[in-house]
Amino acid sequence: MPTSLKTAPRSAKRRISVPRSIVPWLFLAVPLALLITFTFIPVANMFWYSFTSWNGISKDKDVVGLSNYIDLFTRPELFRVFFVSLYYFAASFVQMALALYFATILSFSTRFRNLFKGILFFPYLINGVAIGFTFLYFFRPGGTLDAGLELLGLGDHQQFWLGNPDIINFSLAGTSVWRYMGLNFVLFLGAIQSVSPSLYEAAELDGAGRWAQFRYIILPSIKPIVSLSFILAISGSLAVFEIPYIMTGGANGSKTFVIQTIDMAFEYRKVGLASAMAVVLLFIVLLITWIQRRIVPDEKVNLT
Repeated sequence: MPTSLKTAPRSAKRRISVPRSIVPWLFLAVPLALLITFTFIPVANMFWYSFTSWNGISKDKDVVGLSNYIDLFTRPELFRVFFVSLYYFAASFVQMALALYFATILSFSTRFRNLFKGILFFPYLINGVAIGFTFLYFFRPGGTLDAGLELLGLGDHQQFWLGNPDIINFSLAGTSVWRYMGLNFVLFLGAIQSVSPSLYEAAELDGAGRWAQFRYIILPSIKPIVSLSFILAISGSLAVFEIPYIMTGGANGSKTFVIQTIDMAFEYRKVGLASAMAVVLLFIVLLITWIQRRIVPDEKVNLT
């Protein structure tokens, strides 16, 4: 057969060249599409609904302008529930302090430290609904907590942990600490373990103890992570929903701003007003985050 009639080898197939500047966008196409579809478009719709009197069912969405926002800011009872967030805000500092303590202890050579790491992180893996029902039995009169306190001689009668308005938010905030401490623990532990071991060795040669190592090496090194945890604590305390909604439904003074927003939309059929409340909450979180970033800016720490 003549050479000219031979078939060209497959390896000689023409390659399609793609400009290098387009390659990153090809990888980002799917995540950006999901982000726009499930985040940006719903947020835009929320802004639009906040200027209407939509009830969530009717096809008609009558534009009322700033009426929902005026109604929101002229009704003090709608903002009074923000005081409940103070319990969770204070609990978040307890949560960060415990997470930082355990992360520091387990970053050094400790017996069974892998076991303790799993135990501390395990609550964060449990579904929030399961945690809510578990702690309902934990806090019920004569339940696990009352039995434990009675065994230790610290309680001689049953306590209504979820029925007393004076202590209900302490109980719910404690549940939140137990559940979310594992997240901060992992963040702190990862940041601490990224510190160069040579710094600890040099500190030990200089006679620095554990407290000095924590103060002058660990804490400055994980400052960005602490700042991130603080931002998450603020936004989380303002947007608490899952634990109090499952355990109490917002009863006995445990209603949060998010629970009130959900009730306004789906119980009272005022989606427009509920959307305005959600917009206000979003701006409050963004404002507090901006203030925090201005007060505690990110700094590059050079310990070498």
